[in-house]
Amino acid sequence: MAGHAPEVSIKEIPNATIAIISATWHDDICADLIIGAQRACALAKAKSEVIRVPGSFELPLAAQFAFEKGFDAAVVLGVVIQGETPHFDYVCQGVTQGVIDVSLKFSRPIGFGVLTVNTLEQAIARCGRPESFEDKGFDSAVAALTLLLQK
Repeated sequence: MAGHAPEVSIKEIPNATIAIISATWHDDICADLIIGAQRACALAKAKSEVIRVPGSFELPLAAQFAFEKGFDAAVVLGVVIQGETPHFDYVCQGVTQGVIDVSLKFSRPIGFGVLTVNTLEQAIARCGRPESFEDKGFDSAVAALTLLLQK
């Protein structure tokens, strides 16, 4: 079981624009992740826009497009569930490296809210529902907002 994030205070960044980019695979879980990210942005009084992409593999390029359009930060959200083939490993590695590359290329923060889990139940436990013990949508947006303040 993963640990709980420490209590954080969210500072207001009213002029910030945040791209919340979500995959459409496991759409019900991604919708919960989006709600968490939007809640964090609202607490920071930052403007946010939701952008949908087909799958998690498309998240890094969508973040690059968002930065090229002028967004200050991005939050990438998705769900990749372990299957019987190495597909899981390739997608997780590609998404992670792609997000790092885009963040460093543009010197802008990207909150990483891609759930890489073994089961659907593990994803539900982390997506911010009332029965969940974590809210990775919220946490990943807080991470991006916190880094944005340090710029």
